[in-house]
Amino acid sequence: MKKNVLKITAVLGLATVLLNSCGPKENTPLVYFPDMYFPVAYDPLMKAQDAYSDHENEIPAFVKNSFATGLAPVEGSVAQNKDGVFEESLLPKNADEYNAGYDASKKIAGSPLNPANAAKDIERGKFLFERTCSACHGVGGDGQGPIVQSGAYSGVPNYADREITVGSVHYVLTNGRNAMGSYAGQLSAGDRWRVAMYVMSAFKKGAAAPAAATTATATPAAAATETTTETKK
Repeated sequence: MKKNVLKITAVLGLATVLLNSCGPKENTPLVYFPDMYFPVAYDPLMKAQDAYSDHENEIPAFVKNSFATGLAPVEGSVAQNKDGVFEESLLPKNADEYNAGYDASKKIAGSPLNPANAAKDIERGKFLFERTCSACHGVGGDGQGPIVQSGAYSGVPNYADREITVGSVHYVLTNGRNAMGSYAGQLSAGDRWRVAMYVMSAFKKGAAAPAAATTATATPAAAATETTTETKK
């Protein structure tokens, strides 16, 4: 009898502890490092304020930036558009805009990069193509890269058989085409033009040199779409 009473008492005691631990707490314990326990998310452009009061944050970096939380890039980081040749607002927003931009990109015969650096740009384009694109497109641009030869993927075109321009190659690199996705996340704005220049120079033997005037005249969508994807050509 005594054993049963002890068992019942133990079960009831445990149940009481568990129920109390799950219920509301009127007297919450002291929280150390509340900014870690209750993280405060900052909008990059919002005016920085102290997380636990109404007064403005006095962190020097914020003060120098008119109290905005969006700070300058970390020293040594690489800007995505350091060449200043890309406008994100001009990216196509639907299929009609994409098709119109692609058609317009075929009229672009030169890149917006500095013509004086054409040789170095094409050399860098070759370097990037062989490391980023040749797995599918092949080092020779024949669409017979190791991934295709393995049988894992098919349908990659031979550049020699396609009607492409430096603009259309760049457009595809930026926006993707068919089974090929965008390479805007792998290649910077300027580097997509460099790869496009190399493709034209190595596999189409023409229209590789920069021509800023030609590029600027094509539709906004085309000019803004930095074609970094050789699959789309």
